[in-house]
Amino acid sequence: MPRQTYIAKTGEIKTNWHHVDADGQVLGRLAARLATVLQGKHKPTYTAHVDSGDYIVVTNAEKIVLTGRKEEQRLRTDYSGYPGGLRVRNYGELIRTQPESVVERAVKRMLPKGRLGRAMAKKLKVYRGPEHPHHAQQPTALSI
Repeated sequence: MPRQTYIAKTGEIKTNWHHVDADGQVLGRLAARLATVLQGKHKPTYTAHVDSGDYIVVTNAEKIVLTGRKEEQRLRTDYSGYPGGLRVRNYGELIRTQPESVVERAVKRMLPKGRLGRAMAKKLKVYRGPEHPHHAQQPTALSI
């Protein structure tokens, strides 16, 4: 039995495609599970400094759920950098208008910061409805 810790190299990593149906899922719990898979922590070959994660396709993002009264009380602020350019919207409005960005932002903030985290975030594909264009990759269902 080898005594050295296995360290994956970039060329040795095999990536898989997963499909997640977000219908009725709680946003934070879903995002935490997706961040784990994007980082590759679910694999025995996980290496912290290598992007060993899988691709994830999320459908039905418009049917995501927030617990409690977060839809009315939790706010997202965006500032353009110009005077009067502050926009404040609650999450209920964001889920109705742009649910893809809500899921993407929740997952991206759980990933590492820097170029490795940005590469991992690119492997997340989020779609509003039940259809997606990634059927050729044959994504497997990921249980959440």
